[in-house]
Amino acid sequence: MPKVAVFNMEGKQVGEIELNDAVFGVEVNQDLLHKAVVSQLANSRQGTVATKNRAAVRGGGRKPWRQKGTGRARQGSIRSPQWVGGGVVFGPNQRDFSYRLPKKARRAALKSALSAKVQAGDLVVLEQLTVNEPKTRVMADMFEALDAKKPLVVLAEWDRNVELSTRNIPGAVLAKSVGVNVYDILNSQKLVITKDAVAKLEEVLA
Repeated sequence: MPKVAVFNMEGKQVGEIELNDAVFGVEVNQDLLHKAVVSQLANSRQGTVATKNRAAVRGGGRKPWRQKGTGRARQGSIRSPQWVGGGVVFGPNQRDFSYRLPKKARRAALKSALSAKVQAGDLVVLEQLTVNEPKTRVMADMFEALDAKKPLVVLAEWDRNVELSTRNIPGAVLAKSVGVNVYDILNSQKLVITKDAVAKLEEVLA
């Protein structure tokens, strides 16, 4: 089982913790990580773009000039695609980009992401994270002490004071252990997680 240090909010080591091999010590599957990230980004796309084809553009019901005898090319509508103000050919239209990976694949990708952070030395375990009142300075000092730039903070239970203290720090993201995702883990430079959140992740994923 991989062992990592446990720190307090002042950045001082206060102990060690053994992590579960089934969650934090699996072989990293790069292909699965890529699929999980692409799936999440696709699911977040709105897909609300729209263009009008010649049937949807207003006007153009009358033939602009007679078919023969004018010396000009034959035209049936001023809303044909070759006209300014005409319809758009093969333009983008509203669609749903979302798709879901199988449940086993999603769980395996999450384990791979957590294991990748452990192997890279970018996992920081906190003994506990408590903020008595909303203070951005408290969290900023903690990140500085832990050398955590662009951190993802994972809590076992949601804490409103921690949320308010974190949200103004550029690059910092806050998540619950049951809602943490592959993209946020890989997009962070440091994964800062409490001991309680580690226990919950191991309980769910092991």
